[in-house]
Amino acid sequence: MVSPQLVHDEYERGCGLPADPGTVRYPAPSGFLASRLPTAALALGSVGALASAVNRLLASRGRDPHPWPLDAERVAASFAGDRVMRVDAEPVAGFAPMSGFFAASDGWVRTHANYPHHRTRLLAALDLPADADPGTVSTRIGELTAQDVEDRCADADAVAARVRTEREWAEHPQGLASADGPLVSSTATSAPPSVVALSVADPARPLAGLRVLDLTRVLAGPVAARDLALLGAQVLRVDPPHLHEIDWQHRDTGQGKRSTLLDLTVAEELETLRELLSTADVLVTGYRPGSLDRFGLHERPGLVHASVSAWGTTGPWAGRRGFDSIVQAASGISLVEGGVHPGALPVQALDHASGHLLAAGIVDALALRGTGGGGREVSVSLARTARTLLDLTGRVGDPTEALAPGPAAVVTHGAITTARPALPGHPEYPFPAHDWGADAPHWI
Repeated sequence: MVSPQLVHDEYERGCGLPADPGTVRYPAPSGFLASRLPTAALALGSVGALASAVNRLLASRGRDPHPWPLDAERVAASFAGDRVMRVDAEPVAGFAPMSGFFAASDGWVRTHANYPHHRTRLLAALDLPADADPGTVSTRIGELTAQDVEDRCADADAVAARVRTEREWAEHPQGLASADGPLVSSTATSAPPSVVALSVADPARPLAGLRVLDLTRVLAGPVAARDLALLGAQVLRVDPPHLHEIDWQHRDTGQGKRSTLLDLTVAEELETLRELLSTADVLVTGYRPGSLDRFGLHERPGLVHASVSAWGTTGPWAGRRGFDSIVQAASGISLVEGGVHPGALPVQALDHASGHLLAAGIVDALALRGTGGGGREVSVSLARTARTLLDLTGRVGDPTEALAPGPAAVVTHGAITTARPALPGHPEYPFPAHDWGADAPHWI
């Protein structure tokens, strides 16, 4: 297996950070996350980057680093959250019926319609009635070219991508834009206001006392904020009341967080969010670049603002919707992993790896802020993470079937079974996910 250290090192070089002194111990090759591309290396390297960032934070507070012996099974289970999750002992559906690969007249497309509003837009883009079924969608897409489907969906704010080869993506304007820059971008913004002093009384919870606003959805952003909760931060996730999160996703990525609802188009509720932000240390956003600018949320001096996007902040697709599966399709990953029919990575690896890398960037930003640095902008994109995966050596032509994580890698609370955290030393998250929107919009 290619060394996960390559991903770890790329993160540190891109952020201009000192190399980890060998405190992260990577496991021997295993059958978890087996695929043609080195998915396991991406997964382990991203978690290793987070572990190293925690040690840099500890060092900035005069504490000794501690070893991080990563567990391949635990990391795999965390990345396979949808596969290992059980609700009342039953598995969950990772994708809706209209999310998947469809054959166009000249190739393939991949659609994403897990949310009702995305399903509605997909059908409208295809000129189909609201009650159309997946068979009708398949027939309709078969009448169109893959490019026509992609263009129609982009115009309708639906989510679909033409399945491309690696070379096609490398030559595409967005492929070029997405490949530019570091794996994690981290730039200084301003001098800090008075901030919470991190005493790091408990090295396992070095972020205790910090306040994090989580304005993210689906997987990558929520994974990053869940990491911060695991490390002791008080995390409040804020959602619009009209966009209900998919329940199993919330149960998985909402662990360790409180959950509240605010409609930012209502003046009083926007003011509530601004009041929360006035004493927050970190803001994590996961909406399309620029979509929250009208609210002026990331303008507070000294704030660490972390963001995740599908395609990056530059290029013709910067404002386009996208998800892990869609980025896999557009970037060439689906054709590498497939054969006659496009395939996919064994897990939503771009989402999870990007989430852990974003959390690493946040932790390093907090360490810098505590030693005299100011606010910072930290960002990742799924497409840039995809580029890293495609560039790694160690592809295999005929991978073995991926091993499924066993019972030691999961934990059950009541009716819900979820994966244990990827970071060693943490047997589970601080508490199970609260019901979606169940908490009041204030800090504890």
